[in-house]
Amino acid sequence: MTLLLSCREITQSFAGHTLFQKLSFGIFSKERVGLIGPNGSGKSTLLKILAKLQMPEQGEVIFSRGLRIGYVAQENEFCDQPLTEVLKEAKKKENYLSAEEEEAHIHAILSRLGFKDLDVSAQLLSGGWKKRLAIACELVNSPDLLFLDEPTNHLDLEGVIWLETFLQTANFAFVVISHDRHFLENSVNRMMELNASYPDYLFSVQGSYTLFLQKKAEFLAGQMQQERSLSSKVRYEMQWLQQNPKARTTKSRSRTQEAHQLIGNLGELQERNQVNFSQIDFSATARGTQKLLVATNLTMSIAGQKLFSQVNFTLSPRVRLAILGKNGSGKTTLLRILAGELAADKGGIKCAEGIKIVYFDQHRDHLPKGITLKDALTMGQENVLYQGRSVHVNAWCQRFLFSPGKLDLPFERLSGGEKARVHLARLMLQPADILLLDEPTNDLDIPTLEILEESLLNFPGAVVVISHDRYMIDRISTAVLGLGKESAPVLFADYRQWEAAQVKEKRVVPEKKARSKESSENFGPTMRKKMTYSEKKEWEQIESKIENCEKEIEQLQQEVEQLTDSNQLSTKCEQLAQKQKELDHFYHRWEELEKINN
Repeated sequence: MTLLLSCREITQSFAGHTLFQKLSFGIFSKERVGLIGPNGSGKSTLLKILAKLQMPEQGEVIFSRGLRIGYVAQENEFCDQPLTEVLKEAKKKENYLSAEEEEAHIHAILSRLGFKDLDVSAQLLSGGWKKRLAIACELVNSPDLLFLDEPTNHLDLEGVIWLETFLQTANFAFVVISHDRHFLENSVNRMMELNASYPDYLFSVQGSYTLFLQKKAEFLAGQMQQERSLSSKVRYEMQWLQQNPKARTTKSRSRTQEAHQLIGNLGELQERNQVNFSQIDFSATARGTQKLLVATNLTMSIAGQKLFSQVNFTLSPRVRLAILGKNGSGKTTLLRILAGELAADKGGIKCAEGIKIVYFDQHRDHLPKGITLKDALTMGQENVLYQGRSVHVNAWCQRFLFSPGKLDLPFERLSGGEKARVHLARLMLQPADILLLDEPTNDLDIPTLEILEESLLNFPGAVVVISHDRYMIDRISTAVLGLGKESAPVLFADYRQWEAAQVKEKRVVPEKKARSKESSENFGPTMRKKMTYSEKKEWEQIESKIENCEKEIEQLQQEVEQLTDSNQLSTKCEQLAQKQKELDHFYHRWEELEKINN
């Protein structure tokens, strides 16, 4: 493997707090690196330094000659212009291609990323498709190394799985910040954690996320054993010091210095081994009602487009319902109906008398601008009322890993994960029978995610959650509601059952809508009821031909991405267009044969 970049003792701080110091590591070609760490540890800052968007306070980053770097930020916004124009503006001037070659190259990239309508305004895309477009803007310059900062945030589950598959076949190295444990397990071949718990602020393991967890546990256990051994040695040395040895000899002075050095080393080890977690515990009422909420035949449309129909379920204590589906399938709309913010077109909701419902909004935009951390946590008060008792603001902020010295810090200066912890803190102050959580895991680090999961498992009321975090859904859900199908939404027993249904559906060639009885009456019966022998043979083989053709198209798209020679690029693009026509022909012929067979 080729060394792409090398960090040499880089140090960075923020607001007087050291994020990391003297970091040294390298990134090589063919590496797919997952970067994790606690909120506020400096992951995004490190990524910007590696992407040449920010200089480190100390140290240096050395890049290989001619290295092409791409960077995809957490948030992506675009102007009101077609997708092709966005990519033309993103393309760097040193990549010389003719107008036709550039057009073919851009079309190939957009096609590879799943875009169908290339004339649509980039400004009108959903968050998930904007993320794809942001990636396309980097791919157009053929990067050797791509940096992605929390790319799964605000993607639906289908988008996360798409990104996972895309990165598995990428022909470039990448570093991705993510707290999605399934995504990391399936996408990376090296894990790095940025954390002050490590002596060098960084712990790196070649291999999967599962292997990383194993090696991390072994390292921390060894570090804990080192603390115990050093603690015993320090106790012995302290006894020696208390005997007030005469420091007249060189040997005595040397031993005294060594004893103080051991005490200092022990303090550093104890600080590294100290683990702090957010204390998340939702307030619940003492209600004993078994039917908290009953939804019957809920139907909803927006702007003439049906989102869902005939949604039925009952929420009882300890029920944890996960809602899954594509962006635009109505997940958030359904949650807002349950919260009483919207009225369904049809159907109804029956709630227990005096029910208390708390809604966590994924956009988290209800806090006024210009407020401090103290204002956000306690609305400027010195105490909060939590589970019937008064808690001082200093104790309340420490519960969520904020030091009292940060209370006057502007809320806007907090990291995404720190802001998420603030919103969870506000949520905990509201006693609830039902929690409605819309993407609560966005921006949270893995330790906080685990605490959140434990809290939801222990919550005595009902929970309805929208999330693309498959690990959390798999762990906590007692039922899964799948939206986005033309038929009535389906309730699954758990995430695994829902996942199996999606896999089975993808293996089957999508069924075309059969001609309705009314159409048959209008146009008369089909001319022939049975296939000929040759048609039956063709029908039996056509699905495999479609599958092979799609694989060839995918291979050609990957080859187009790697080419820089204009003549070869033009030839490959012609082959790609021809193969796409062939696929269209197969699908058309398959539809004709299906009509005859039916």
